[in-house]
Amino acid sequence: MIWNRQPSDDDARPRPGNDEAGRARLQPDTAAILDAITRAVPDPFIMLDDNGVILSHNKQAAELTGQNMIGQHLSQHIRAPAVLEAIERVVDSGAPDQVHYERRTGGGRLFEVFITPVSTVDVARMPAVTVLLRDLSTQQQLEKMRADFVANASHELRTPLASMTGFIETLQGSARNDARARDKFLGRMLEQAHRMRRLIDDLLSLSRIEMNLHRTPSDQVDLSEVARYSAELLAARAAEADCEIRVDAPPGMVVAGERDELIQITQNLIENAIKYGATQRGVDVSVSHDVKRGRIELVVTDYGVGIDAEHLPRLTERFYRVSVQESRSGGGTGLGLAIVKHIALRHRGNLDITSRKGEGSIFKLSLPVSSDLAKAAE
Repeated sequence: MIWNRQPSDDDARPRPGNDEAGRARLQPDTAAILDAITRAVPDPFIMLDDNGVILSHNKQAAELTGQNMIGQHLSQHIRAPAVLEAIERVVDSGAPDQVHYERRTGGGRLFEVFITPVSTVDVARMPAVTVLLRDLSTQQQLEKMRADFVANASHELRTPLASMTGFIETLQGSARNDARARDKFLGRMLEQAHRMRRLIDDLLSLSRIEMNLHRTPSDQVDLSEVARYSAELLAARAAEADCEIRVDAPPGMVVAGERDELIQITQNLIENAIKYGATQRGVDVSVSHDVKRGRIELVVTDYGVGIDAEHLPRLTERFYRVSVQESRSGGGTGLGLAIVKHIALRHRGNLDITSRKGEGSIFKLSLPVSSDLAKAAE
């Protein structure tokens, strides 16, 4: 038995009859049983004889390699010495084994490979080994995201804490009896405390949304009313920035949703537009019904400096900022658009962002219309 042989060009060339040749090794009833077993396994699954020839595999395994593999040697499709050597050990020892396999083609995927011997039974050409590949790519990505999230959250909290510690030490030392310095530093400490509170509030909000991500809201909410209400809440903030919020939102734009979360989305988008737009040109907020697509669209437009195209795909990532200093000085936590994206996902909607340097940015939230409104439009 040669497990680690290098497949020749002749091996790789499709050969007619491989499928039939592989199945000819099995009795008809045995082949049907193996096919039924492999189809029932949700992960890529392969059965081999004691020479490494593939006797059966499921659709997931075929999708992994892009072809039918029955009757071919496993080394033609998995050229990983660690996997092939582990299979040989299992055949020789009769003990199961487990290894990792990184498939570099198709964008790269990491698998945990479980190799299990098949007990000998009195049936001709039963498989000697089963190979199960469990995809760890998503798990690996989630672990990386979790680690990045913890690191970023820790960094965001550490900065204001370090500032507050410095102010306290100064007040305890050189500024102990300086009333002017005391008032100045206490004011800055209050700013940093507010910053930490905003960050914690946003973290808790994001956590709550993620916990309920699989639960689609069912309340009937007029998105136009939400837009007008959010604009009223931010009217004082806009006036301070000398910015006019213009709202074009006809009544009856009803979606299935949770009102508080839709207000949170709208406020975040309008507040960002006030913060980063050219305030003297104002902010436009519109709500409309795209009858053809069956969607209600909330569009928030600012006329500021715009955002470089390279940043657009990452704007909804947690803690991603185009300008860290500008965001922090404006009281931003780096989580606003991440919250918007997750609320949109929970409402089966999507957020599209377009922007041009020097022309401003457009944030478009698209949500499914309520069933009642959809029927009325028919």
